[in-house]
Amino acid sequence: MSQPFIVAIPARHGASRLPGKPLRLIGGEPMVLHVARRALAAGAEQVVVATDDARIVEALREAPVTVCMTRPDHASGTDRLAECAAQLGWSDDTVVVNLQGDEPFAPPEGIRAVADLLLDAGTEMATLAAPFDDTETLFDPNAVKVVASAQGHALYFSRAPVPWHRDRFAQDRLSPLEQGWLRHIGIYAYRVGFLRRFTALPPARLERIEALEQLRALEAGYAIAVAATPVPFPPGVDTEDDLARAEARFAEEAR
Repeated sequence: MSQPFIVAIPARHGASRLPGKPLRLIGGEPMVLHVARRALAAGAEQVVVATDDARIVEALREAPVTVCMTRPDHASGTDRLAECAAQLGWSDDTVVVNLQGDEPFAPPEGIRAVADLLLDAGTEMATLAAPFDDTETLFDPNAVKVVASAQGHALYFSRAPVPWHRDRFAQDRLSPLEQGWLRHIGIYAYRVGFLRRFTALPPARLERIEALEQLRALEAGYAIAVAATPVPFPPGVDTEDDLARAEARFAEEAR
């Protein structure tokens, strides 16, 4: 049996690209409810939604989850989870999986896998990755890339296609993908003690350049374990187009 873990889902109402995102409907139900169900299916000891809006609280009233009301001025979902941990009195040893609130198709096996990876690797953080399927996504700055060491530790995260294959890209920007570029999947596991330390750190230089919060941990010298996801993670929902694709996917799966 794996060690018990909590899944915490930050759910901010005021997303810039898709306002009211947690409450947007997929199959007639709020997106955040779909995410919570995925977390419950993963076998989490507790599923917590950390939010800043009473409408999200109301949408989850009948769901078997804990809802934590947090301040509206947090800079990131991780900061929101740190407040939630303080409110709920989680111990420093508690294992938390940070599952984004815009992942309505997150596979339960992947959620469990990142919690197990944290325990197996003994690092401060753990996350997942998958090979890129196409070159268009490789060059998309919204698709984050990760470079890992032979020991399975993250060396760097970037919005650029790293590592940059000097010779192949010089010949053809759309070179084949056999070189092993990895797409970062934005799910994390850590213990609450590290969550408190991490959110107490100021934003780091690389984090500000790339707009990637996980670089704060690397620049501070913390290790992040990276492993291949055991099952595919469908894309999250950031835009109206993403929402339309999610609705179509849900309808297809419901048949």
